[in-house]
Amino acid sequence: MEANTRHTGRLPAAFLTPGSSSFMDFLSDHAPAMLPGNRNLPPLKGAVEAPHGTTIVAASFPGGVVLAGDRRATMGNMIAQRDIEKVFPADEYSAVGIAGTAGLAVEMVKLFQLELEHFEKVEGAQLSLEGKANRLSTMIRGNLAMAMQGLAVVPLFAGYDVDKGRGRIFSYDVTGGRSEEHAGYASTGSGSLFARGSMKKLYREDLTESQALTLVVQALYDAADDDSATGGPDVARRIYPIVTVITDEGFRRLSDGESSEIAREILERRLEHPDGPRAALL
Repeated sequence: MEANTRHTGRLPAAFLTPGSSSFMDFLSDHAPAMLPGNRNLPPLKGAVEAPHGTTIVAASFPGGVVLAGDRRATMGNMIAQRDIEKVFPADEYSAVGIAGTAGLAVEMVKLFQLELEHFEKVEGAQLSLEGKANRLSTMIRGNLAMAMQGLAVVPLFAGYDVDKGRGRIFSYDVTGGRSEEHAGYASTGSGSLFARGSMKKLYREDLTESQALTLVVQALYDAADDDSATGGPDVARRIYPIVTVITDEGFRRLSDGESSEIAREILERRLEHPDGPRAALL
């Protein structure tokens, strides 16, 4: 369905008819072919070679939550892109990081952003953070047919819960199964095992915002050290992790200068103590 008003000067009736506050329900009723899960897929033999995003990490602190991702996308054993963006704002108080098939993941994020914006405009209020997490779960479940053919999307969702006054983190599986991470940190993607191990050693419940930012960049550095699909700080090309923080003041993405400063500090300390305790880096 297209909103072509060139000849009539009027929007189609579908745009003017009261309905659900869900943008996905609107598409299901009026343009179901536009939903990723409704596409007809050709028969495939083996996995599809497509660029994949890798490691995403998140950590909460008393004032909010931090979400970060590396910049590398891979296609098989090749580096498909060195500076891909994997962390996006979902709305004012939440963000989503993508791991999995990059093209589908970015499309899902854009649809998720529209879903939240549509709800807010129709209802005149924002969804609760848990409601946002549930909407994302439904969208992931709608991609199950593609996931079974190797085109999986597994995001990490984090945000500041204005009702409870704290940061919260939600992780997912390919079927849309959702779980809240009560440990205070989480990771997803190919380097998640190494990133989670790093955060497990360094995480404390009383971290300051600055320490939480350093923690997630350190976790990405450790993941890149052991996982070839995860890109570490690239000083030569000036490519650094995307780092975001969400507090009661809303979503904020660190500038390249701020991210590079954290990454350079970690690199310098690692050079000073190549075999020393990682806890000294916080």
